[in-house]
Amino acid sequence: MKALVLSADWEPRPTYQVSDWEKKTGKAIEGFNVWRHPKLELKEVPAPKPGPGQLLLKVKACGVCGSDVHFYETDQDDYILYPGLTKFPAIIGHEFAGEVLEVGPGPEAEGFKPGDRVTVEEMVWCGHCRPCRDGFPNHCQNLEEIGFTIDGAMAEYIVVPAKLCWKVDAVFERYSDEDLAWEVAATTEPTCVAYNTIFERAGGFRPGAYVAIYGAGPIGLAAIQLAKAAGAAVVIAFEISSVRRKLAEEVGADYVYDPREVTPSEAVMEVSHGEGADLSVEAAGAPEKTIPEMEKTLAIGGKIAVVGRAAKRVPMFLERFQVRRSQLFGAQGHSGHGIFPSVIRMMGAGLIDNSKIITSRFPLDEALSALEKATKREDGKIIIKP
Repeated sequence: MKALVLSADWEPRPTYQVSDWEKKTGKAIEGFNVWRHPKLELKEVPAPKPGPGQLLLKVKACGVCGSDVHFYETDQDDYILYPGLTKFPAIIGHEFAGEVLEVGPGPEAEGFKPGDRVTVEEMVWCGHCRPCRDGFPNHCQNLEEIGFTIDGAMAEYIVVPAKLCWKVDAVFERYSDEDLAWEVAATTEPTCVAYNTIFERAGGFRPGAYVAIYGAGPIGLAAIQLAKAAGAAVVIAFEISSVRRKLAEEVGADYVYDPREVTPSEAVMEVSHGEGADLSVEAAGAPEKTIPEMEKTLAIGGKIAVVGRAAKRVPMFLERFQVRRSQLFGAQGHSGHGIFPSVIRMMGAGLIDNSKIITSRFPLDEALSALEKATKREDGKIIIKP
């Protein structure tokens, strides 16, 4: 089968201390400190076969994520930009939906049959380590990640654990165009990341809140829709791309600004009549720029939720958090807590319409062109269709 494979050299920076666990597993905890000279190639690779508890899927649509772009882009020393858990070579791609072709043996795969339409969690949690047993699958100590440490979905076929799969019939009931339904189903994963950030990690907000979203890429655009669906009175978005600013308006943001043309904190305070934001979401991956602005706009009891990935240290003025009775939350992942079924139901109900954010489509043969286009950061969501 055809697949987009990323390879890179294991060359830890001289300043990076490689742990015994990294040496043993071949996984880098901080990818940007280890993997050098990345190379993406569309290759012919053996088609996978499902084992016990697994499903073989025909990939119908796969989104290009900012993480994929951070594999493709490098710093001045030719290290990848992605800061997290990685192991190469691997087929990339983790935002996807597909049709079940074959069900592996064992009771773990019961409930699925050939022909089922599913989307898939990207985080392969073990279920038996202490964080998993405590109900925190996004922080599994034995974590594998589809498209990061094991083969992903920018391919014709993929094998996945059945426990990670969720049927998307509600999406197909909403969209009469089958091709569009597959594309929308592939956006479930990033929407679940936004859901986990706002509701599970930050604890949400009361209806009527002021919410500020920094960054209107796919996760930011999902956050805008989720905030409006949850009853935010006003959603304010900041984004440097003119294309994404327009998309932010289309999916429900009440005010949209280019942060280069306004001072974000001043804009938030003006819109909120001096009350500040009840929730600010860092989805831009530029915390050194956004967090100082968010600090200035904390409402009493205000929250900041960080989901954008960036290997940056950020100075914080904790006095403001104390006097404003405020909190900061870190968010990772999308698994557990009923997140996937909740998002799928919201999509089916029309509370989230990700068909609006899909701006480009590429066949698998042109996957490298899709990645190149993604580096311009002008699209909402780019979809690759094997």
